[in-house]
Amino acid sequence: MKFSVLICTYQRHELLNKALSALVDGTLEKPNEVVVVNGGDERADEVVDGYAWRQRIQVKLVKTRNVNLAASRNVGLPHCTGDIIAMTDDDAQVFPDWITQMKRAHQEHPEAGAVGGPVIGTNPDSLIGRISDLITFPSWPEPRYMRTLPGVNVSYKREVVERLGPQDETLFRGEDVDYNWRVQQLGYKIYFDPAVKVYHHHRPALRAFLRQHYMYGRAYYLVRRKWPEMYCVYPHGIRRLKDVLKGLNFFAAVLYEPALIAAHIGRWSDRLLTYPILVANELAWKGGMVRQWMLERSRA
Repeated sequence: MKFSVLICTYQRHELLNKALSALVDGTLEKPNEVVVVNGGDERADEVVDGYAWRQRIQVKLVKTRNVNLAASRNVGLPHCTGDIIAMTDDDAQVFPDWITQMKRAHQEHPEAGAVGGPVIGTNPDSLIGRISDLITFPSWPEPRYMRTLPGVNVSYKREVVERLGPQDETLFRGEDVDYNWRVQQLGYKIYFDPAVKVYHHHRPALRAFLRQHYMYGRAYYLVRRKWPEMYCVYPHGIRRLKDVLKGLNFFAAVLYEPALIAAHIGRWSDRLLTYPILVANELAWKGGMVRQWMLERSRA
């Protein structure tokens, strides 16, 4: 089972070096090839050159102009020749058994078009990092089928990638959600396996964390506009009592969902700090949806 890994990078050569070190030097079972798509300057080129053909692994460099992540992945995917095509990011570091666990999960689950697992923050002492582990990259102790998986820790069967075609380059975020939805439309499952792990450098500061989720909210609206039948936290119209209740919950959840999530933070003092952060995050995320809705209406 030939295994390809796609990494897209932009102006983060130091993190890219850590990502490649974990993937090329740190894995017990090696990938057959690594394709790095660089939309930034030559510093990342130099990093990739340092790993070229190390330990019989082909490390390919593909240059592109930075547009967005979907566009960079579309540039890189044709260069991936594996039976399994995995994706991770330049700010992530795979676990030593990552490739072995990915292969096992695909072999055990032929019905799964996509396989992924936990994304674990590199700084467990950071409250923002622990919150990211809960809401940006939620995890579960047992294997399960999912609606989607983050692009930082996912792999696809080659036949699925070939049937799907390119990722949607009109999406500045949420391209992985769109891609995984299309996987399911083909009749495949999305499978989460807790043994398939990567470390990730979460947003370190509150402002960056809220900005991240604001942009996710904008993308959430765009993906649901594209796929009205997709699961959604708000109603697309008010035609039934169910739509009214869903609309009310959209606003009420700003206050009660943070309390439910904060309960998973260990100490009471941290829970008290976590609650207002999560409320602010809910406002940022849903504010992003409202903002994108307003932008779309102004263009209509």
